[in-house]
This record gives sequence, C-alpha cells and structure tokens, in this order.
Amino acid sequence: MRAVHEIDTYILYSWLLFIMSKKGCLIMKQKMDFRQRIFEFMQGRYGVDQLSVFLIWTGIILSLFTMFFRFPVFVIVSWAMIVYAYIRILSRDRNKRYAQNQKFLDRTWRIRNGFAKVKYRMKYGKQKTSAYRIFRCRECGQKIRIPKGKGKIMITCPKCKNQFKKRS
Repeated sequence: MRAVHEIDTYILYSWLLFIMSKKGCLIMKQKMDFRQRIFEFMQGRYGVDQLSVFLIWTGIILSLFTMFFRFPVFVIVSWAMIVYAYIRILSRDRNKRYAQNQKFLDRTWRIRNGFAKVKYRMKYGKQKTSAYRIFRCRECGQKIRIPKGKGKIMITCPKCKNQFKKRS
C-alpha cells in the first residue's frame, strides 16, 4: 500500500507543479524547495484519502483498458474519475469529503475485509483454529482441551481426576 501511496503523491506533486508554474504568485518563492511550496499550497485542503486513491487507480485501469479495446465512453469515464479525484484532493470542504469517504468505506467494507483475510492467509498460511475441542468436567467445571479426530477417548480431568468418555 505504501508504494501505491507514493505513486499517488508523485502524480499529485507533478500535477501541482504544473499548476504552480502557471501561477506567478507561487513562483516568486524561488528559495523554497518544492516540498515546502506543495505544503503551503495544500494547507487547508482535504488531501488524499481512500476514495480518491480508488478513483485514480480505477481511472488508470480504465484508460489502460481502452488502449486495447477502443471504447470511447471508457476514455471519458476514466478521465472524469481522475479529474474528480483531484478535485476531491484539492477541495477545501473537508467535512463533505470526509462524509463521502466514510460512505465509500462503509459500502466497500465487506470487499476490503475479504481481501484483508486473503492477504493474512497468504502471509501467515491457513491457521488451524479448530484443531481442538473443549470439554468441561462435570464434577469441577474445569475446561479441558482435547485434540480433534482421535475418536472416542477417555478424558481425565487434570484438576479433580474425574474420568469420562467423549468423542473428539
């Protein structure tokens, strides 16, 4: 995710440099480095969030898709998504953009959660959370963990030494 964010900020910085070069009032600060000028320009603006990143990447994918299949509607839609994303990023109405981002996150929660689970499984492998069965001793109430798949076994409580048969 960090590489995606760095690419998005690079695109944003290059676009903002283009805008700043058109405005003479921002060029007057020659001694300030590029980051400082961007920082001052972005003061009070909403900035990059999950919805704008989604819009930019979806627009880029659609524009790549149109390179192969030549659907003119997709070209317009992809550019509209990218322009709207930058309008959101440069917007000064932070409350409205925050509400839009929260609505987007609420609607995509199941999808993002599914991808997070797949990512976790790829990183750590399939965890066997149900490799054991838990029984309670009838005498003292002690919980006893028994491995699954051993068939019908005699269980001895470690606390009160009571014995009982259960299927694991």
